Formats: sequence, structure tokens, C-alpha cells
Amino acid sequence: MSELTLDVARKILDSALAKAVEKKLKPLVVTVLDARGCVKIAAAQDGTSLLRSEIAHGKAYGALAMGMGSRALFQRAQEQAYFIGAVNTLAQGRMVPVPGGVLIQSGGFLLGAVGISGDTSDNDEACAIAGIEAAGLKANAG
Repeated sequence: MSELTLDVARKILDSALAKAVEKKLKPLVVTVLDARGCVKIAAAQDGTSLLRSEIAHGKAYGALAMGMGSRALFQRAQEQAYFIGAVNTLAQGRMVPVPGGVLIQSGGFLLGAVGISGDTSDNDEACAIAGIEAAGLKANAG
């Protein structure tokens, strides 16, 4: 597979939300971006707070923009705060460098990224990975 289809994006989203329900997490927003950074699909569970959609998008966008899962961006932000701050300025503030943004890969191809927000960053990331793997793809959380 070299391109993220809408059917696959739906599978990722549905599986990520199913994992959240299974784990009894707080309400999540899931955003799936294709390799160009365009929204393929997004959904918010009932009860999410106001900025969750923007945060989910920012986690996925940051992973795509830097070519690494947002866990790696988080680590880099701790080690090189000025660099990540400068890059985020270049990105017009669209990056959210905390776990929960996971690259979607298949056979050496970058298909896109998933960003999730609503619970702890670790739980957001776990749901993103579960969704990607349920679709038979490789998750790269960083």
C-alpha cells in the first residue's frame, strides 16, 4: 500500500476509538492525516473539550512535519527546546510535540499520521497505535 485510503483511515479511527472505550478513557478526538497533511477523517467522541480537535491535529501534523512520532518530538523538545520552538514558529504554531501523534507506515512508505487528544498523552498514543495496527499497518510513535 502506498496511499492511505478513506476505508483504511476509517478502520484506524474506529479501532482507535474502540480501544479508548475498552480502556474506559476520557472522550477522545482522533484525526487521521494523509501523507500530504490533509485531513482524511476525524471524529470527536461526545464530551470532548473545546481545543481537543486542534490538539489532535497538531500532534499528527507535527509528526508528519518532522518525520518522527510525537514522542520523539517531545524528547527533542526537552533536550532542544529552542530548536522545537523555532520549528514550531516556522510551522505557525501548528505542532504539538507531545505523545499522541503517530506516523502510519507500510512497506517503507509513509502513508500519513494519526493524532489523538483527550486522555493522558500515553493513552492517546496507545489508541493511535492500536488503530494503526488494527488496519494491518506499522505505527511509528517515535
